[in-house]
Amino acid sequence: MQVPLYQAKAEFFRMLGHPVRIRVLELLQNGPVPVRDLLCEIEIEPSSLSQQLAVLRRSGIVVSIREGSTVSYALAGGDVAELLRAARRILTELLADQTELLAELRQADDRRRALAPGSARRSA
Repeated sequence: MQVPLYQAKAEFFRMLGHPVRIRVLELLQNGPVPVRDLLCEIEIEPSSLSQQLAVLRRSGIVVSIREGSTVSYALAGGDVAELLRAARRILTELLADQTELLAELRQADDRRRALAPGSARRSA
């Protein structure tokens, strides 16, 4: 029985739903990165990084590359990098909207305080 597309998408986003996995994918956007460099950048236990890399590898999003004793990881395709860029654009828009809302709320609070009983006496 085939999995519905919406369910497959949900599983895909669930797989991405870990901060270490997102950080790994960000670091791999510019090309292959040795595991030792990933460890330096992410600062987690090697076993934890290995576990997260295994999840990404099983999903087919990253591939491992062995050169002698060095193991590097790379994105399997460019679409993941584009997805991360799209996520950054969406978050930027959301945060900008939240900043505007926060400014409006602060202005409303300032107006409310200025109109509150006794505020004229305090400012006089």
